[in-house]
Amino acid sequence: MINVAIVDDEKEMRDSLKGYFDEYTRVKGEKFRIFDYAGSIDFLNEYKANYDLVLMDIDMPNMNGIDAARRLRAADKSVTLVFVTNMAQFAVEGYEVNAFDYIVKPVSLYDFSMKLDRALERIKKESDVRIKINVGHTVKVLSSKSIKYAEVTGHKLVYHTTEGDFATTYTLRELEQKLANNGFCKCNNCYLVNLRYVNGVDGQCVDVDGNKLQISFSKRKEFMRTLNDYLGSGGG
Repeated sequence: MINVAIVDDEKEMRDSLKGYFDEYTRVKGEKFRIFDYAGSIDFLNEYKANYDLVLMDIDMPNMNGIDAARRLRAADKSVTLVFVTNMAQFAVEGYEVNAFDYIVKPVSLYDFSMKLDRALERIKKESDVRIKINVGHTVKVLSSKSIKYAEVTGHKLVYHTTEGDFATTYTLRELEQKLANNGFCKCNNCYLVNLRYVNGVDGQCVDVDGNKLQISFSKRKEFMRTLNDYLGSGGG
Protein backbone atom coordinates (compact mmCIF):
# COMPACT_ATOMS: atom_id res chain seq x y z
CA MET A 1 0.00 0.00 0.00
CA ILE A 2 1.40 3.38 -1.08
CA ASN A 3 0.44 6.38 1.08
CA VAL A 4 -0.25 9.48 -1.02
CA ALA A 5 -1.03 13.09 -0.08
CA ILE A 6 -2.72 15.34 -2.68
CA VAL A 7 -2.39 19.05 -1.84
CA ASP A 8 -4.44 21.32 -4.11
CA ASP A 9 -6.93 24.09 -3.37
CA GLU A 10 -9.19 22.99 -6.27
CA LYS A 11 -11.55 20.16 -5.28
CA GLU A 12 -12.14 19.27 -8.92
CA MET A 13 -8.40 18.70 -9.37
CA ARG A 14 -8.14 16.60 -6.21
CA ASP A 15 -11.07 14.46 -7.33
CA SER A 16 -9.60 14.08 -10.81
CA LEU A 17 -6.26 12.88 -9.45
CA LYS A 18 -8.00 10.42 -7.12
CA GLY A 19 -9.83 9.07 -10.16
CA TYR A 20 -6.52 8.62 -11.98
CA PHE A 21 -5.15 6.67 -9.02
CA ASP A 22 -8.23 4.43 -9.13
CA GLU A 23 -7.68 3.82 -12.84
CA TYR A 24 -3.98 3.09 -12.25
CA THR A 25 -5.00 0.51 -9.63
CA ARG A 26 -7.50 -1.07 -12.02
CA VAL A 27 -4.91 -1.41 -14.79
CA LYS A 28 -1.74 -2.23 -12.84
CA GLY A 29 -2.99 -3.54 -9.51
CA GLU A 30 -1.00 -1.11 -7.36
CA LYS A 31 -2.95 -0.04 -4.26
CA PHE A 32 -2.95 3.44 -2.76
CA ARG A 33 -4.19 5.09 0.42
CA ILE A 34 -5.09 8.66 -0.57
CA PHE A 35 -5.26 11.71 1.73
CA ASP A 36 -6.28 15.05 0.22
CA TYR A 37 -5.81 18.59 1.52
CA ALA A 38 -7.41 21.82 0.29
CA GLY A 39 -4.41 23.89 1.34
CA SER A 40 -0.73 23.65 2.17
CA ILE A 41 -1.11 25.02 5.71
CA ASP A 42 -3.56 22.27 6.74
CA PHE A 43 -1.27 19.70 5.14
CA LEU A 44 1.81 20.94 7.02
CA ASN A 45 0.00 21.32 10.34
CA GLU A 46 -1.15 17.70 10.18
CA TYR A 47 2.00 16.33 8.57
CA LYS A 48 3.56 13.12 9.80
CA ALA A 49 6.36 11.39 7.94
CA ASN A 50 4.13 8.54 6.81
CA TYR A 51 3.66 9.45 3.15
CA ASP A 52 5.47 7.80 0.28
CA LEU A 53 4.35 10.36 -2.31
CA VAL A 54 3.16 13.98 -2.16
CA LEU A 55 1.43 15.62 -5.15
CA MET A 56 1.40 19.38 -4.60
CA ASP A 57 0.02 22.33 -6.52
CA ILE A 58 2.24 25.43 -6.72
CA ASP A 59 -0.40 28.15 -7.12
CA MET A 60 -2.29 28.06 -3.81
CA PRO A 61 -3.56 30.84 -1.51
CA ASN A 62 -1.98 31.63 1.89
CA MET A 63 1.15 29.57 1.18
CA ASN A 64 2.25 28.56 -2.31
CA GLY A 65 3.60 25.12 -3.10
CA ILE A 66 7.26 26.14 -3.28
CA ASP A 67 7.21 27.69 0.20
CA ALA A 68 5.23 24.73 1.51
CA ALA A 69 7.79 22.36 0.01
CA ARG A 70 10.59 24.19 1.82
CA ARG A 71 8.78 23.60 5.12
CA LEU A 72 8.06 20.01 4.13
CA ARG A 73 11.75 19.36 3.51
CA ALA A 74 12.61 20.70 6.96
CA ALA A 75 10.43 17.92 8.39
CA ASP A 76 11.00 15.18 5.83
CA LYS A 77 13.95 15.10 3.45
CA SER A 78 13.08 11.85 1.75
CA VAL A 79 9.40 11.78 0.75
CA THR A 80 8.92 11.73 -3.03
CA LEU A 81 7.53 15.12 -4.07
CA VAL A 82 5.84 15.82 -7.42
CA PHE A 83 4.42 19.22 -8.34
CA VAL A 84 1.12 19.25 -10.23
CA THR A 85 0.81 22.75 -11.61
CA ASN A 86 -0.24 25.08 -14.40
CA MET A 87 2.78 27.23 -13.52
CA ALA A 88 5.44 25.24 -15.37
CA GLN A 89 7.73 28.28 -15.42
CA PHE A 90 8.17 27.92 -11.65
CA ALA A 91 8.61 24.17 -11.63
CA VAL A 92 12.38 24.58 -12.07
CA GLU A 93 12.40 25.93 -8.51
CA GLY A 94 11.50 22.39 -7.56
CA TYR A 95 15.16 21.45 -7.74
CA GLU A 96 15.73 23.70 -4.73
CA VAL A 97 13.34 21.57 -2.68
CA ASN A 98 14.41 18.24 -4.19
CA ALA A 99 11.22 17.70 -6.16
CA PHE A 100 11.32 14.43 -8.06
CA ASP A 101 9.20 15.58 -10.99
CA TYR A 102 6.30 17.82 -12.05
CA ILE A 103 3.11 17.35 -14.05
CA VAL A 104 1.62 20.23 -16.01
CA LYS A 105 -2.11 20.94 -15.80
CA PRO A 106 -4.46 20.05 -17.39
CA VAL A 107 -3.33 16.56 -16.41
CA SER A 108 -3.93 13.72 -18.83
CA LEU A 109 -4.22 10.11 -17.67
CA TYR A 110 -1.33 9.15 -19.95
CA ASP A 111 1.03 11.79 -18.50
CA PHE A 112 -0.10 10.99 -14.96
CA SER A 113 0.53 7.26 -15.42
CA MET A 114 3.94 7.80 -16.97
CA LYS A 115 5.09 10.08 -14.15
CA LEU A 116 3.60 7.76 -11.52
CA ASP A 117 5.51 4.81 -13.00
CA ARG A 118 8.76 6.70 -12.43
CA ALA A 119 7.83 7.84 -8.94
CA LEU A 120 6.86 4.32 -7.85
CA GLU A 121 10.10 2.93 -9.21
CA ARG A 122 11.97 5.34 -6.97
CA ILE A 123 9.74 4.72 -3.95
CA LYS A 124 10.10 0.94 -4.19
CA LYS A 125 13.83 1.20 -4.65
CA GLU A 126 13.92 3.03 -1.33
CA SER A 127 11.40 0.88 0.48
CA ASP A 128 11.34 1.30 4.22
CA VAL A 129 12.97 -1.26 6.51
CA ARG A 130 11.94 -1.48 10.16
CA ILE A 131 14.78 -2.07 12.60
CA LYS A 132 14.25 -3.11 16.20
CA ILE A 133 16.91 -1.97 18.66
CA ASN A 134 17.30 -2.31 22.41
CA VAL A 135 17.46 1.05 24.17
CA GLY A 136 17.96 0.51 27.87
CA HIS A 137 15.22 -1.85 28.97
CA THR A 138 12.92 -1.04 26.08
CA VAL A 139 12.67 -1.99 22.41
CA LYS A 140 12.50 0.83 19.87
CA VAL A 141 11.54 0.43 16.21
CA LEU A 142 13.44 2.66 13.77
CA SER A 143 12.44 3.40 10.20
CA SER A 144 15.40 3.08 7.84
CA LYS A 145 14.26 6.34 6.24
CA SER A 146 14.90 8.13 9.54
CA ILE A 147 18.52 6.94 9.81
CA LYS A 148 21.01 9.55 8.59
CA TYR A 149 24.04 7.38 9.26
CA ALA A 150 25.23 4.68 11.63
CA GLU A 151 28.59 4.93 13.39
CA VAL A 152 30.82 2.42 15.14
CA THR A 153 32.25 3.97 18.28
CA GLY A 154 34.02 1.80 20.82
CA HIS A 155 31.95 -1.37 21.21
CA LYS A 156 28.70 0.38 20.32
CA LEU A 157 26.79 1.06 17.13
CA VAL A 158 25.22 4.52 17.22
CA TYR A 159 22.23 5.33 15.02
CA HIS A 160 22.10 9.03 14.12
CA THR A 161 18.46 9.59 13.18
CA THR A 162 15.91 12.34 12.68
CA GLU A 163 14.58 11.40 16.13
CA GLY A 164 17.95 11.61 17.90
CA ASP A 165 20.89 9.30 18.55
CA PHE A 166 20.56 5.73 19.82
CA ALA A 167 23.40 3.40 20.87
CA THR A 168 23.08 -0.39 20.60
CA THR A 169 25.25 -3.50 20.47
CA TYR A 170 24.23 -4.31 16.88
CA THR A 171 27.15 -4.65 14.43
CA LEU A 172 27.67 -2.48 11.37
CA ARG A 173 28.05 -5.55 9.18
CA GLU A 174 24.66 -6.88 10.29
CA LEU A 175 23.07 -3.49 9.65
CA GLU A 176 24.68 -3.18 6.22
CA GLN A 177 23.27 -6.57 5.23
CA LYS A 178 19.81 -5.66 6.51
CA LEU A 179 19.81 -2.39 4.54
CA ALA A 180 21.27 -3.80 1.32
CA ASN A 181 19.66 -2.22 -1.78
CA ASN A 182 18.00 0.51 0.29
CA GLY A 183 20.26 3.47 -0.49
CA PHE A 184 22.94 2.95 2.17
CA CYS A 185 26.69 2.76 1.60
CA LYS A 186 29.85 2.75 3.73
CA CYS A 187 32.15 5.73 3.33
CA ASN A 188 34.67 4.00 5.62
CA ASN A 189 34.66 1.06 8.01
CA CYS A 190 33.11 3.19 10.79
CA TYR A 191 30.21 4.84 8.94
CA LEU A 192 27.22 3.50 7.03
CA VAL A 193 25.58 6.46 5.26
CA ASN A 194 21.99 6.94 4.13
CA LEU A 195 22.54 8.52 0.70
CA ARG A 196 19.28 10.47 0.82
CA TYR A 197 20.86 12.73 3.48
CA VAL A 198 24.06 13.46 1.52
CA ASN A 199 24.38 17.19 0.80
CA GLY A 200 27.70 16.94 -1.05
CA VAL A 201 31.24 15.63 -1.15
CA ASP A 202 34.29 17.83 -0.56
CA GLY A 203 37.61 16.09 -1.04
CA GLN A 204 37.77 13.20 1.40
CA CYS A 205 34.68 14.25 3.36
CA VAL A 206 30.98 13.68 2.77
CA ASP A 207 28.39 16.07 4.21
CA VAL A 208 25.56 14.03 5.72
CA ASP A 209 22.87 16.46 6.84
CA GLY A 210 25.55 18.86 8.09
CA ASN A 211 27.84 16.21 9.59
CA LYS A 212 31.28 15.88 7.96
CA LEU A 213 32.29 12.22 7.69
CA GLN A 214 35.64 10.96 6.45
CA ILE A 215 35.73 8.93 3.24
CA SER A 216 38.52 6.36 3.39
CA PHE A 217 40.79 5.89 0.39
CA SER A 218 39.78 2.23 0.06
CA LYS A 219 36.04 3.06 0.09
CA ARG A 220 36.06 6.24 -2.01
CA LYS A 221 35.65 4.67 -5.48
CA GLU A 222 32.78 2.39 -4.40
CA PHE A 223 31.10 5.14 -2.37
CA MET A 224 31.20 7.68 -5.23
CA ARG A 225 29.95 5.12 -7.75
CA THR A 226 27.05 4.13 -5.48
CA LEU A 227 26.21 7.78 -4.76
CA ASN A 228 26.25 8.68 -8.48
CA ASP A 229 24.05 5.68 -9.31
CA TYR A 230 21.63 6.73 -6.57
CA LEU A 231 21.44 10.33 -7.80
CA GLY A 232 21.16 9.19 -11.41
CA SER A 233 18.14 7.04 -10.60
CA GLY A 234 16.25 9.98 -9.11
CA GLY A 235 17.31 9.64 -5.49
CA GLY A 236 18.60 12.46 -3.35
